[in-house]
Amino acid sequence: MSSTDARSDGAATAVPLAAALAAWRAANPSATPVADIVERMAATGIRLARLIAGSPLHGGAERSSRTNASGDDQKQLDVLAEEIFVAALAGCGVAVIGSEESEDPIPVDADGAYVLTMDPIDGSSNIDINAPIGTIFGILPRAGFDDVADALLQSGRAQLAAGIIIYGPSTVLILTFGDGTDIYALDPESGSFLRTHRCVELSSDAREYAINASNARHWDAGIRAYVSDLVDGSVGPRAVDFNMRWLASLVAETYRILLRGGIFLYPSDERPTYRQGRIRLVYEANPVALICEQAGGSATNGLDDILDLSPADLHQRTPLIFGSRNKVDRVRRYLIDPPTVHEESPLFSQRGLFRT
Repeated sequence: MSSTDARSDGAATAVPLAAALAAWRAANPSATPVADIVERMAATGIRLARLIAGSPLHGGAERSSRTNASGDDQKQLDVLAEEIFVAALAGCGVAVIGSEESEDPIPVDADGAYVLTMDPIDGSSNIDINAPIGTIFGILPRAGFDDVADALLQSGRAQLAAGIIIYGPSTVLILTFGDGTDIYALDPESGSFLRTHRCVELSSDAREYAINASNARHWDAGIRAYVSDLVDGSVGPRAVDFNMRWLASLVAETYRILLRGGIFLYPSDERPTYRQGRIRLVYEANPVALICEQAGGSATNGLDDILDLSPADLHQRTPLIFGSRNKVDRVRRYLIDPPTVHEESPLFSQRGLFRT
């Protein structure tokens, strides 16, 4: 269950983000610049929310003529969002930005003490259908790196803060400084983010899972067996029914799992371009993993914790499985010790003689 900022009468105490950041600065005076960066990201997210709301009227959903550094087609809004965030972060201590939309790190302030990783608009293909999209970011220290670009390639455990801004029916900010995960919602009347959940805790009881089932024929034996047991539900070995959710939006899936529990799976598979996974480690998986772990969950590439991986490249891809810790641990067991061939034969199927 999550902890909410609410009185017994149900009315929210509505702690503003500005007040929460002021309290965090007071408790961590040496890390004040990190709070300043978060404040800039949040303010820019509010500006972007307005642009996204009007994008069907102004062409933001149209494709640009470019692909991004990961080879994906760009929307005009992808390009514009990156430009807006880069301009907004000038003068607040960010040395470089590692962004999905640019092949190389983007210099900001030469003497900055921090670096920022960012997917300016995650899920931009959803703009056309008015589905949730978002911004993902992480903040890391620059100290100790002669080449500032190398500071972007630290393991996820070095992140000082991570956040997600979701642009959906509500504009929501998910934020962690490594001391719990909080959730804020944009109040349209005041134009400010107000805290709705303090120190979210992932439920271990949810019976929901998210995976793109259209890729099932490409999965390895462990993932096939795990999902097959979920699909079999109450007549299978798990003996309970599960619901599948697939929003095709990493940021929206993260929000749903934080509030309701469950698990998200984007595994590697046998296709050449999927063998290393599809989620970008540095600016997607790492911030999501920190947010998830700080809510009591877990995030893995199938075998190793995401936050323990050492990136070799800014745009490196990874499999990503995250959510309630007990569910992620179960997937890891399926991958380490997948069923043998005879266990997948008709004798061991849902209605087989030996399925247990």
